[in-house]
Amino acid sequence: MNLSDLIDRNAAFTPDKTALRFATRELTYAGLADRIAQTARALKSRLGVGRGDRVAILAANHPDYLVLLYACARLGALLVPMNWRLAVPEQVFILTDASVKALVVESDFAAVLAPLKDAMPDLRAVDLDPTPGTEATFDEWIVSGSGDGANPHVDENSPLLLVYTSGTTGRPKGAVLRQEALLWNGVMSQHMHDMRSDDHVLTVLPLFHVGGLNIQTTPALHIGATVTLHARFAPDATLKAIAQDRPTLTVLVPATIQAVAAHPLWATTDLSSLRAISTGSTIVPVPLIEAVEARGVPVLQVYGSTETCPIAVYTRFGGDLSRKESTGLPGLMCEARIVDDNGIEVSAGTTGEVAVRGPNVFFEYWGNAQATAEALRDGWYHTGDIGTRDADGYFYIHDRKKNMIISGGENIYPAEVERVLGEHADVAECAVIGRADPKWQEVPVAYVVCRQGRTVEAAALIAHLGQNLARFKVPREIVFVDTLPRNALGKVQHFRLKEVTQKAGD
Repeated sequence: MNLSDLIDRNAAFTPDKTALRFATRELTYAGLADRIAQTARALKSRLGVGRGDRVAILAANHPDYLVLLYACARLGALLVPMNWRLAVPEQVFILTDASVKALVVESDFAAVLAPLKDAMPDLRAVDLDPTPGTEATFDEWIVSGSGDGANPHVDENSPLLLVYTSGTTGRPKGAVLRQEALLWNGVMSQHMHDMRSDDHVLTVLPLFHVGGLNIQTTPALHIGATVTLHARFAPDATLKAIAQDRPTLTVLVPATIQAVAAHPLWATTDLSSLRAISTGSTIVPVPLIEAVEARGVPVLQVYGSTETCPIAVYTRFGGDLSRKESTGLPGLMCEARIVDDNGIEVSAGTTGEVAVRGPNVFFEYWGNAQATAEALRDGWYHTGDIGTRDADGYFYIHDRKKNMIISGGENIYPAEVERVLGEHADVAECAVIGRADPKWQEVPVAYVVCRQGRTVEAAALIAHLGQNLARFKVPREIVFVDTLPRNALGKVQHFRLKEVTQKAGD
């Protein structure tokens, strides 16, 4: 079996049931299964896509995002979801690093096509809507396929997702997730949410993140539920959809919870259809949980990462939600523990690193054996996150991956920003840390040492960064200093800069 078989089985049981709703469009399970089959035929016959080939998509949320996922599952290909918030140079790096064979692109993001002509002259581009430089629109293209669009050598062990995360070395890494990872992740989601086929999931988070894709969306389709998809998150549209479409489940990261809770419609919107709101991606402030619970909606927490598909630890619908600072218990189909620097599990209440093992864990980092070996040890994925567990087994996350900044649900690695900042001719050295922010949880701040005898305006550095990085990664402030704090080995002590920033904020 492959993952697309789940859609076919649901189509056999309930062909006329709505699988996906998007704007004014509805797609039944029979229609979704047919479109997946059409797309697989076109990928195979028109583009020669087969087992192990990479197909990228650069688009806002769209039903064909999911169609492509399951078409790739049928062929044994890998889908590469592209973050449309990234700058074009960042997107080009990922597409070339993954050596993608085909790119499905939305016209809003067609700026990536021109630089790709030189970097990847053999790349085939297909657009979701009319765009110069592509072969045809997606609708026109998929009907031109022929053949069976299948690969009998594909099963649950075949890689399916290649999802890039910002790398601590300044370059993003591609985490490879097998089909079985999405299957067992789905089982854990169904357990976490007590999900049923009569549930209705509202998806407003971007599908290029495994959170938007796999916390509720794919698990709902696997069990035969209905998904309403929004192209992008907007607080007013989210609240109106809850009131009018009556979803039973949705996922919101803390920044989006804050956005809807601060909206004028929040107090009057009918939330009674929601069985729960799930949240994660960063430490969840207790006041946000209480704001949702005050409206009569339970809040479920989930902990994980791209490398865990992402579900690893969670609180469960109908379970104990009294520990508001806890992210819950290890999931139904995986193990989690707190370990010391030697990988030995520590006792309850002792701080250590979170490690996860199970079929939901990624297979490897694409083309990066060293990073894979560092992260996967004796079958355990060492997350780099620091936490504890209590005597009842509940997990508490105290800090995140070294130096990582989470701003509005997006991961920002200082090393990546520092690499680009260090390319400026006037910068001798730099360090980037996170500063607490009431809206985004954190925003990046850069400390810069100029080259001897040179000066540069902060605006010039901001402009330089903006040309090469996504806007959310660009520091909100540039602080010029004479030296950076370092330890005995010469490594910059980011935590000391955080202390300085915190004192300045106080």
